[in-house]
Order: sequence, then structure tokens, then C-alpha cells
Amino acid sequence: MSVANTVKVVLAGLALGIMVVVAGLALAWPARADPDTDFANELHGYGIYGQKDYNAWIGKITCKRLYNGVDADAFKSAAFVTANLLQLPQSRRGSCSARPSTPTAPSRRRFCNGPPNKGE
Repeated sequence: MSVANTVKVVLAGLALGIMVVVAGLALAWPARADPDTDFANELHGYGIYGQKDYNAWIGKITCKRLYNGVDADAFKSAAFVTANLLQLPQSRRGSCSARPSTPTAPSRRRFCNGPPNKGE
């Protein structure tokens, strides 16, 4: 085999390797943002503000309560969420004119995708 053919084979292999890497990167599953941040941003859209961790904690507890049967339905869960969010000072919860069940929907969307984690 001549040097020219060897160079062609090496370059073809290198090109194939680069194409495989590029295809892998292009098809890689996109990274997800932090669900706690997504939840806080969604609550901000309803005029509910507060610490990201506190809001996420309430959202996760809401799911646990529904999963474990503490709250019989979404209305009782909404009452729990509303009572806990209304404990915040007015300056941190905003002028929330949303229905009391509004914070429950983001909680269920973000955190209620199966059995709750025991550590949360």
C-alpha cells in the first residue's frame, strides 16, 4: 500500500470519527433545567414570590400529601398550599389574584410524576 493510500484511509477514518461525534452531540438529549427554578418561575407568573427552595418544598409536600392520601383531592391540597403561601409577608407573595387552586397545578406538573422521594 502506498503512502498516498494510507493517508487517504487515515483521513477517511478521521472524517468518519468526526461525523460520529458530531451526530452524537446533535442527537444528545437536551439538558433539563432545575425543576425548582422552573416551579419558582411559574409561580412568579401567578404573582407568587418567595424563596425558590421554600416554594419547591411546599410543592413537593403537596405531591406527597396527595400520594399518601393526606389530602383527598386537589381542592384540599390547594387549601394546604394556599395556607402555606399566605403565611409569607405580602411583599414576598405579591398581589396574588389567582384562584386558590392555581399553585397546585404547577406543583403537580413539576413534582408529581410518581412516588415521592423519601428524602424530600
